[in-house]
Amino acid sequence: MSDLTALTAVELQSALAAGETSAVEVTRAHLDRIAAEDGVLGAYLHVDDEAALARAAEVDASGTAGTGLAGIPVALKDVFVTEGVPTTSGSRILEGWRPPYSATVATRLQEAGTVLLGKTNMDEFAMGSSTENSAYRPTRNPWDTDRIPGGSSGGSSAAVAGRLAPLALGTDTGGSIRQPAAVTGLVGHKPTYGSVSRYGLIAFSSSLDQAGPMARTVLDAALLHEAIGGHDPRDSTSIDAPVPTVVEAARRGAGGDLSGLRVGVVRELGGEGAREGYEQGVLDRFAEAVALLEAAGAEVREVSCPSFGLALPAYYLIAPSEASSNLARFEGMRFGIRVGDDGSRDVDEVMAATREQGFGPEVKRRIILGTYALSAGYYDAYYGQAQKVRTLIGRDFSTAFDGGVDVLVSPTSPTVAWPIGARVDDPLAMYAADLCTLPASLAGVPAISVPCGLSEGLPVGLQVMAPALADDRCYRVAAAVEAALGAPLTDRLAERAA
Repeated sequence: MSDLTALTAVELQSALAAGETSAVEVTRAHLDRIAAEDGVLGAYLHVDDEAALARAAEVDASGTAGTGLAGIPVALKDVFVTEGVPTTSGSRILEGWRPPYSATVATRLQEAGTVLLGKTNMDEFAMGSSTENSAYRPTRNPWDTDRIPGGSSGGSSAAVAGRLAPLALGTDTGGSIRQPAAVTGLVGHKPTYGSVSRYGLIAFSSSLDQAGPMARTVLDAALLHEAIGGHDPRDSTSIDAPVPTVVEAARRGAGGDLSGLRVGVVRELGGEGAREGYEQGVLDRFAEAVALLEAAGAEVREVSCPSFGLALPAYYLIAPSEASSNLARFEGMRFGIRVGDDGSRDVDEVMAATREQGFGPEVKRRIILGTYALSAGYYDAYYGQAQKVRTLIGRDFSTAFDGGVDVLVSPTSPTVAWPIGARVDDPLAMYAADLCTLPASLAGVPAISVPCGLSEGLPVGLQVMAPALADDRCYRVAAAVEAALGAPLTDRLAERAA
């Protein structure tokens, strides 16, 4: 067969079912590519060739390869605890930690017969938009290795775009699946909050964190979503509802007919009311994508969501506040590294030394921001006000959906991937990368990013947002855009590399 790493998950599924290849051969092909390319890309933090091949051999022996996702390799962001597998959340403070249990999504993928290739690089504790905040090394964009792959799920995006994995899981707190998907030419979906279990996901901001799929095609993403979704009694925020019919929606959308669908272009996000900060090439590709929706039969109108402009400051009060609480558990006593425990220091001194050495600058910055926002005398003025804004953003979504549109669309990111190091010393510029993705995160509604072309040779993403538990609408619209554009955008990357 041709290079197995060039095939999508659906194509691999067909080849495995037909007996044209085996799970071991597919796994070995991806491990070989990781060995050849990851020294430059930095997509993985941990790869265990022996365990991956042993798992693939089990799938082959069971005779299930090609059934569902059985035999398909998958990469996991290093924020999902995985029993016996090093899990660091991109931080030195968890260096060498091997969890005694697995996250629900990891268990479900195991039950589906997938093969774990390894754990992917990420911004430390998912705090960042470029994967430059990883405590271990930055990840590079396969489209241009001098540029960022997005974040915080940049390791997962680089792995899939660089053909080091056909599928990967990321997490999205304020855009950390959608933004890296956009700048690497992938499909990335943030499911409805609570529809995919957070059990075993190392928490950054508990009211926002959500696991989701990253893939080269919409159908691949839908298959992965279907495998991990559903109610989990171990997660108190889990919704007891069936997984939306995302695979069926992706197949339906691929037919290219959106007749009867009403699409709202968000005025404040890429529409006429968009603020400065959007690159012209991004706006041009967005306008072309909207025209494709109209050509497919959708009714398009502009919708105003005035509170969306307040999402950025609200998010950077809510998320750091929750982070300052969640990260209090990392004190060097129970797991991870311990610094200064030489018998001459008390517990408080050891904790302080461990955190000083174990946490990176961005994590410390957000802990300080969050602690300040929650402190006596400031709680109502900052955190309380941010939560009120969050309510207003949710109302804007409800008003739009109740007012006659089925989905909302915007650019996924205001810019294409920027050069590594360009925003490291400017946190506000880094935070602005999530301008378009934050409203859906704060409201808990589903949103997907699908490639919609290139600007100056770099990928641009279209974001589709839908009401809670209407994830299938996201997949239907995304599949229609994908069908109109032809082959997956990453095929152009492969052609360029060849």
